[in-house]
Amino acid sequence: MNADFPQDPDACAPLPLSQALLLPRIVIESVSPVLDGGDFAVKATVGQWVKVSSKVFTDGHDQLAVVLHWRLSTQDVWSAAPMVFSGNDTWNGQFSVPVQGRYVFCIEAWIDRFASFCHELLKKFQAGIPVSLELQEGRILVQSAIDCSHDELKEQLQELLDQLSGLLEVEQVALFVHEHSARLMAEAQNHAYLSLSAEYPVEVERPLAEFASWYELFPRSVTDDPARHGTFNDVLERLPMIHDMGFDVLYFPPIHPIGLSHRKGPNNSLQAGPNDPGSPYAIGSEEGGHEAIHPQLGTREDFRRLVAAATEYGLAIALDFAIQCSQDHPWLKQHPGWFNWRPDGTIRYAENPPKKYQDIVNVDFYAPDAIPGLWLELRDIVLGWVQEGVKIFRVDNPHTKPLPFWQWLIADVRALHPEVIFLAEAFTTPAMMARLGKVGYSQSYTYFTWRNTKAELGAYFTELNQSPLRECFRPNFFVNTPDINPRFLHDCGRPGFLIRAALATMGSGLWGMYSGFELCEAAALAGKEEYLDSEKYQIRPRDFAAPGNIVAEIAQLNRIRRQNPALHSHLGLTLYNAWNDNILYFGKRSADGSNFILVAVNLDPHNAQEAHFELPLWEMGLADDAQTSGEDLMNGHRWTWYGKTQWMRLEPWRQPFGIWRIKPL
Repeated sequence: MNADFPQDPDACAPLPLSQALLLPRIVIESVSPVLDGGDFAVKATVGQWVKVSSKVFTDGHDQLAVVLHWRLSTQDVWSAAPMVFSGNDTWNGQFSVPVQGRYVFCIEAWIDRFASFCHELLKKFQAGIPVSLELQEGRILVQSAIDCSHDELKEQLQELLDQLSGLLEVEQVALFVHEHSARLMAEAQNHAYLSLSAEYPVEVERPLAEFASWYELFPRSVTDDPARHGTFNDVLERLPMIHDMGFDVLYFPPIHPIGLSHRKGPNNSLQAGPNDPGSPYAIGSEEGGHEAIHPQLGTREDFRRLVAAATEYGLAIALDFAIQCSQDHPWLKQHPGWFNWRPDGTIRYAENPPKKYQDIVNVDFYAPDAIPGLWLELRDIVLGWVQEGVKIFRVDNPHTKPLPFWQWLIADVRALHPEVIFLAEAFTTPAMMARLGKVGYSQSYTYFTWRNTKAELGAYFTELNQSPLRECFRPNFFVNTPDINPRFLHDCGRPGFLIRAALATMGSGLWGMYSGFELCEAAALAGKEEYLDSEKYQIRPRDFAAPGNIVAEIAQLNRIRRQNPALHSHLGLTLYNAWNDNILYFGKRSADGSNFILVAVNLDPHNAQEAHFELPLWEMGLADDAQTSGEDLMNGHRWTWYGKTQWMRLEPWRQPFGIWRIKPL
């Protein structure tokens, strides 16, 4: 080994009696929801109930009292509620989280001597065993409680003892086990063998962190002429249509000045013409860096006016936070120590083999000169845009930056602004994607983009609903991005776009699309999952009313999402039987059970598919021959289903999916 590891001489030593006597007699284990033993916070949103469970047990047959405690981390006062025993040593409780911020909870347990007494007393009495001695022991317990009590409680307990002294045995038993007696004794008794769990964190964000529809566009392309650079003022004219499609978040790629050195031309070519705008991800020029606005987009006042107008339309502005620089970025001259220079005085450009980004260079987070200056500067850039009204950040390639940096930055920003949301654009390994969620990212891009078959989609939906991902990872189902033109869309035509839209909108509380998806744009670079004439490298005007668009369908899908609470999260998705490998059939149900949505998607964009399928009557407590009400949420048609087994036919040229609301009759 290259490192010297400290040795603990006591690690393998037998447990001394002195330590054994200090160990808790009551076991509190398997606490949920918990991430990595409490090292990271589980996720929740304002208004939810955090459901807590734990295994709590001890030796013997004594009755336990188990209490759930919780508080905001910024407050000193704890709230408390008893947990309920559900069998097999399992206790359940819940608490609400009405405000944003970090909560903590813990579990307290002790042996309830009075409850144990009452339990044994009742068992013996019902079995016909004499209980005179037990009743005497009970009165001693009450007297002990009196001796330890004061004021009104002491008087009430004395009254209880006086009552017991004048009653027949059967009446004493009834009074001992009465809930009033239990309440008084609970207030008075000592907590024997008290055990307390560790404190576990919960990060509570606003609902938009879990339920939102994202729309991405390049402001410079909001123009009717590829020779004219679009502006923030042009985007103002697009707001009504984006709002009418039902989106909540309007996301812009970087809006900063773009470097000239090694600027890319159309289709990522190495040579740019004099009028080529370059990639917005090559951030920085003599006009400024990450804090600045590209002058052709407009002024800072123009941006503020756009943010205000978007807010009026119910749209939150999200900005791309891309920690990379063009070779013209002011930092290269102002802070050369933030970068790694090669022996010949040049700087290495960014690469993601086989992709090369000759117009981009990366900072070095752990360069001696970068600590703490670079870290603080990046934090201050985020805070600066927050001051401009931006509360959502899509972060470019966060998995290529240090995890400790993100853990610090996100916590530091949220300490001042708990409403800020971070989306991770991390197409990488599952462990890294989950870890980004643990260190603070509100949501993440996903593998959904490449899951197409019934088996792939079913397995992925199931994985997202299981621990540990359900506690730390909120999936944002983007159907496309400026970088990713999925192969499925290349030759599927309009039905394929509807298929992916239905899967994304119904499968997760978060979904997103890049401008042009509603027009079914699919032209690709030969052999690649990339757009031909990519908007990353040129201005692309669009006719958003072009024939064949799916604008109306997207608007209706978003409307369905808003109107049905069952669809406000990716959690709670259950796969059901449809006997056709080309039809994915699943359901979602609201927490109170009142809203039940069934979704069937034909995954074949070219052929009609048929299948018998099962209505999940058992989840509504109905018999297999029960009648239920069905409603097609795309067109409003209503009918009555008779029995559990039904039949469907989904034609891609009409509508390749069905979305039905089911209710018992």
